[in-house]
Amino acid sequence: MPSALPSPSTLIPPIICGTATFNNQYNPDPYALPTTDIVHEALSLGVRAFDTSPYYGPAEDLLGAALDTPFVHENFPRRDYFLLTKVGRISGDEFDYSESWIRHSVQRSLERLHTNYLDVVYCHDVEFVSPEEVLTAVTELRRIRDETGVIKYVGISGYPVDTLCELAEMILDQSGEPLDVVMSYANFTLQNTRLASVGLPRLKAAGVQVVPNASVLGMGLLRRKGVPIGGKGDFHPSPKELRAAIQAASDWSDKQDIKDKRLEKVAIRWALENWLQEGAAVGSTGDPASGIPCTREKIEKYRGDKLGVSVMGVSNVEELRETMRVWRSILDGLEDGEKTAFDSGRGTDEREWSLDRQKQVQTLATGIRKVLGDWVDYAWPSPPPDFVNRRSAPSIPAPLPTPDASPDLYQSKLRSTRAQI
Repeated sequence: MPSALPSPSTLIPPIICGTATFNNQYNPDPYALPTTDIVHEALSLGVRAFDTSPYYGPAEDLLGAALDTPFVHENFPRRDYFLLTKVGRISGDEFDYSESWIRHSVQRSLERLHTNYLDVVYCHDVEFVSPEEVLTAVTELRRIRDETGVIKYVGISGYPVDTLCELAEMILDQSGEPLDVVMSYANFTLQNTRLASVGLPRLKAAGVQVVPNASVLGMGLLRRKGVPIGGKGDFHPSPKELRAAIQAASDWSDKQDIKDKRLEKVAIRWALENWLQEGAAVGSTGDPASGIPCTREKIEKYRGDKLGVSVMGVSNVEELRETMRVWRSILDGLEDGEKTAFDSGRGTDEREWSLDRQKQVQTLATGIRKVLGDWVDYAWPSPPPDFVNRRSAPSIPAPLPTPDASPDLYQSKLRSTRAQI
């Protein structure tokens, strides 16, 4: 990270809206989702960051179309929200970490998202390629960052905690510069907390500034009705024995004499609430979307305590509103939550309710993990043992259908940016 840039731990918001759900992996028809309404409501509720990827089907296009609207242009300056995207993963069994593909992918993301810079670019699912390929991609992303400024921060993302740690350590050793951000998914959940127990000490020692925790439901595993079945069928890599254990835990929770005992409700609140504190060492002081109006200038002037960063994906506006209700209730239950509740207009009664709910969720979480038994902290293999990258040579594919055309102004800016990369 260039010395002129502030640390991402002072800017990235602790709650990020994920867009993996804008994809037929989780939903049969992503174009039928109210994606523009979701993005606009998220911004209205104080969410100031969006995570996406070219691998998520039309997600970048849908997010870009939602942001490229009069509502956003008139109310939310670009510098007040953050865009995080990825490079390298093309399909389920196709990866390209070559310099030429990295450049192409960055250019394409700029165009799809209707922006002239990207706040964070990750190498996507790094466990599927060699360490040498990851180092090549990170080096190229940093070159683009340093020579053009269209990337602010560079990171990696993936599933196996050990692999993420090894790569962060290797990149620091080989380049002398730590990664800015490392995103892990499905590794700080009710079922698996290895990101905290194994990952945090090593990632922090490797100089990583921010470690977002994504997929708090374990890619939909921790739901009463099981994993989501989208347009690609049953994509989830979990074994049937783990699924059976999750179902048993869900059945146990349903029998408890506690309100809101549904597995996914418990899992979401438990992960968000605990990661706020467990992940604080690699968290951020960015805008927490507490309901108190906040600006970039205010964030830069008044530094609060760091909070662990979480990524949450939703498929409709009601899910978003419920997620934000839970998130703000969690904030009300923090050490200084009484002031937050009062200043936001929710009132001090909300803090008392939050503290009571915290105890309920902890009781249910303890019981659920007891039912899971030996499946606690189990991680499925990624990549699977028979994985073969079918990408033999770089090629430039045809673009996905774009839901909304870009204004001429953005197109001219993007042509100028692409000429520099």
